[in-house]
Amino acid sequence: MVKTPIVKEGYIYIAILGLITALVALAVNPYWSIIPGVLMTFVTFFFRNPNRKAPDDDSLILSPADGKVMSVCEVYDDQFLNDVGYKVTIFLSVFDVHINRSPISGEIIFQQYTCGRFRPAYKESAGCENERHAIGLENEKMKVLVTQIAGILARRIVSWVTLGSILKRGERYGLIKFGSCTELIVPKNVDILVKKGDRVKGGKTVIGRLLQ
Repeated sequence: MVKTPIVKEGYIYIAILGLITALVALAVNPYWSIIPGVLMTFVTFFFRNPNRKAPDDDSLILSPADGKVMSVCEVYDDQFLNDVGYKVTIFLSVFDVHINRSPISGEIIFQQYTCGRFRPAYKESAGCENERHAIGLENEKMKVLVTQIAGILARRIVSWVTLGSILKRGERYGLIKFGSCTELIVPKNVDILVKKGDRVKGGKTVIGRLLQ
């Protein structure tokens, strides 16, 4: 997918803040231009798009996002797995990389966008109430469900894939703007290797391993 150092969705914000910085410096005072200049630097940092190499092991399920694990719990998923599984919820602060990456290699056989509210992404109710976009991935070994959830600042979920898309483990497939949450539901026969409070990196940190 998108492999530029800064994702294109950030270009418009960076350009506008760059223009404001230049206008303030020329029309008002160079010192006052520091404020929009700092904002432009932060927005550029926010939309960064680092390259990462996924581990070469088909049994591994990788983190779909950067952030902090808010919870790991057993759930019954009636949306895609139609079975009991484990749900790992990851909170992304505005300082985390906001690119979402595929946790496994597979085909998208389920996709659903749900309109909703914009409650703080760290609240437990966010996964049920907020705007969200879910994709179900399947390969010959397992099925997983990944959901991008908008937060109080994140008013736009971006997806670069659709039904039938084939993703590789760790491949970029979308992003959420300005603070958000990502949920991953995996089958019960997965050994979960993270816990609440852990810091994870999308496409790099191993969330779990499929049991044989």
